[in-house]
Parts: sequence; C-alpha cells; structure tokens
Amino acid sequence: MATISSIGVGSQLPLNTLLDNLRKVENVQLELIQAKIDANTNRISAYGKLKSAITNVQSTAETLSKAQTYGAVKTNASSDAATVKGISHASPGHYELTIDHLASAQTLTMTAQSSRTDALGNDGTITITLANGKEHTLDLSGQDTSLQGIMKAINASPDIGVTATIINNGNTTNPYQLQLNARDTGEQSAVSKIRVQGNETLENLLSFTSENSTNDDNAPLGALSEKAATDAQFTLNGITIHSAKNVLKNTVDGLEITLNKVSADPILINVERDNDVTTKAIQDFVSAYNALNDTARNLTAYNVEQKTASALTGDSIVRRAQNSLRKAIDQNVDQGQLRSLNSIGISTDPKTGNLVINSERLNAVLAEKPAEVESFFGGATGLGARVHKAADEYVKSDGFIDNAQAGAERTNKTLDKQYLATEDRIEGKIEILRKQFQQLDVMVNQMEGISSYLTQQLSMLGNTKSGQ
Repeated sequence: MATISSIGVGSQLPLNTLLDNLRKVENVQLELIQAKIDANTNRISAYGKLKSAITNVQSTAETLSKAQTYGAVKTNASSDAATVKGISHASPGHYELTIDHLASAQTLTMTAQSSRTDALGNDGTITITLANGKEHTLDLSGQDTSLQGIMKAINASPDIGVTATIINNGNTTNPYQLQLNARDTGEQSAVSKIRVQGNETLENLLSFTSENSTNDDNAPLGALSEKAATDAQFTLNGITIHSAKNVLKNTVDGLEITLNKVSADPILINVERDNDVTTKAIQDFVSAYNALNDTARNLTAYNVEQKTASALTGDSIVRRAQNSLRKAIDQNVDQGQLRSLNSIGISTDPKTGNLVINSERLNAVLAEKPAEVESFFGGATGLGARVHKAADEYVKSDGFIDNAQAGAERTNKTLDKQYLATEDRIEGKIEILRKQFQQLDVMVNQMEGISSYLTQQLSMLGNTKSGQ
C-alpha cells in the first residue's frame, strides 16, 4: 500500500490536529524556560540601569569632594590691557594695575649669507650659554655646517633654550639670515654667550657675548645683532613688580593675570566670590541622587492590580545600595555649625525619600559660611568622599552589581542549554507519535478496506441466494 503523506487521510481520523495539540502541551515546558530567560535578561538590563544611576551619583559626589568646586571667584578688569582669571580660593578684593612694559624674548640675527646650503667651514662646536647659567654644546664634527644644517641641529635640541629659523630678506645677493629666538620671555632666558671652537668661519659669524656678560674669552662682540629680552614691569596696588613672563600665576594667590599691552592708565580689577560653581555641584548631586531613587522605584515596583513584578522586585541589591548611600549622606559632622544636610538647607521628602533643596537657606549658608560648606562636602572625609566610597562598592569592576550581572548571565547560559535539550526531547517524542499515528492510519485504512470487501461479498452472496 502507498505511503500516506498526511496522517488521518486514510483513516479519516483527526490525527494531525491531535498531534498539534500534543505538541502545544509539550511546548508549555519551553514557554516556562523562555519566561525564565526573558526575566533574567530583563534583570541583567535592570542591573545596568541601576549601575548607571549609581555611577551618576558617584560622579557628582566626586565633584563635591574636589577643592576646585569651592572658592571660585568672578573677576573683571576695566581695560583689555590685562586679562584676569580666578583659579581657586582667591580672596575677594580690588586691585589697581599699571603696565610699564611687557616681557619679551630675545632675538639674535646673523649677517646675511648668499646660500642656505653652503658649508660655513668644517666641523667645530657651538656652546650656547643662557643668562640663567644653563649651557649646551652642539658638536658639528662631520655634520652639516650650512645655515640649514645649523638650524636643524639647534631645533633638534629642545633643551638648548633657543629655536632657529632662516629668514629670506629679499636681497638678491645675500638673502639668507639665520635667526635665533629664545624659547621663553624674560632676561634670564636670553642667550648671554655663544662660543664657537674649531671652526673659524663659523666663529666669525656666530660668536656672541651680551653686554651684560664678561668677555673673558675675547670673543667677538656683535657678530650677531640682538633684540634684547625684557622682563615685564608693572605696578600692582602701588608695588612695582618684575616678571619674566606676561602670564602671572603667583603674583596674587588664586588669580591668573595676563598682561596684554602697556597701559599707563590704571586698570581696575575687581574680584568677588562666585558661589555658582558650588551651588551647581550641590544641585547636580541632589538631582543624581533623586534620579537614583526614581530608578530604584521603577525597577522594584509591583503592580497589585495586575499582579506583575518589575525586573528587580524583591532583589536585595537595590535596597542595600540605597541604604549604603543614605548612610553616607546622613552621617553628621562632629564639629562646626554645619553638621547635617538640614543645616545647609537640604531636607528629605518623607514620602519619596528624595532630597529637597531650600535655595534661600543654601544661598545664605554659602554666602556666610563658605569654608564650613567646603569642610562639610569636600576633602577626604566630607560627604562627597563618603558617598563616592559607598557607591564604589556597587559600581566598580567586580563590584556587587557586576557580580550580580555575571550570575544572571551564567544562569541564562544554563537555561539556554536546558531549552535546547527540552526542545530536542519534544521533537523526538513528537516524531515517535507521528510514526505511531501513521501506522494507526494505515491500519484503520486497511481495516476499512477489508470491511468494505466483506460487505460487498456478503451482499453478492445474498443476491445469489435470492435468485435461486
């Protein structure tokens, strides 16, 4: 008998439907495993959201712990002849500045030459001495002694204190001039002496002794023309000051003053406290902490009406993280007038646990007690450092959250294997049933054929008897 391609055709029994229903029953096991995989995947994603929220709290806490978050100042100058920038912890005050002259760098220029590539004698050494006593020697033995070669040798030695370039002056006969420029401004960074030995040609062109140096070697004076270096000279609140640089970082504590141009007219500089940086740091911390609370609520919420849980409902890691951070925040300071967040103007909403800023109180405390605010939040033992440390236990590599994620990922790998094994087992079972149903279909079909044959034979036998 031919093979029946669709079971139940021969027997007219609903064997395909029965087999599909049996598969659905077996697949319930797969659905349960997949539900566990999905829940675990959601848990892994939720851990990532929790870690991100705690990391934001840690980042803002770190800002609170840093000294530059406090003592910021606003500055302004009455003229563009000077630029003033507050660095940190500058004392508020008023300054009057006049600028007599700016600091400049020395420039030395060689007499013009006809070629930039022709050798200027052979070999020799060049010793360059700065006014500050630093000395550097270049050995030209077997080296290029042309203008170009000397320029490259000097520029290849950054410690020498000068840079070299070749200027084309446009002259048709002798257009090339070697120029040496001090790397830094100020008289002490200038070249005081250049001594050439072992190369008479180069000695006559490059030797130099400044007017302020002793000419103990009888070196030629003026072989190089000089634009002398100068120190800046200015008067600040009646005090005459000299500086090798035009950017003054140590003249007034906490201020950086840049001298831009000479000004005989007094430049008025005003410095006042700027609490905006500190205020923003506190606001950012409060916002990050409240965002963490919102994230924690969403990740652990349970819908009573729908009886549905969130990804981390019942997971202790969320509660432990919140408790650790809250403990670090609520720890009071042992001394000073500002001992708690409440004393600074930050309270806790009893319904949500979120922090609430009383801006009026905070601004008043920052204006009246800036040093105590810094002591409360900043430094190695302040609130910022405590919160940073507490958060680190959860967000660091191999911390609590990473370990929880790793555990969930391992569980998913086990569930994936279980799913595949169960799927294979179900397919095997269904295949066995399919073959059994096919055999049943064939058997029923055969029995129906025999039944039909017997019925036909009996009918014919009856007809024969009735005809006799």
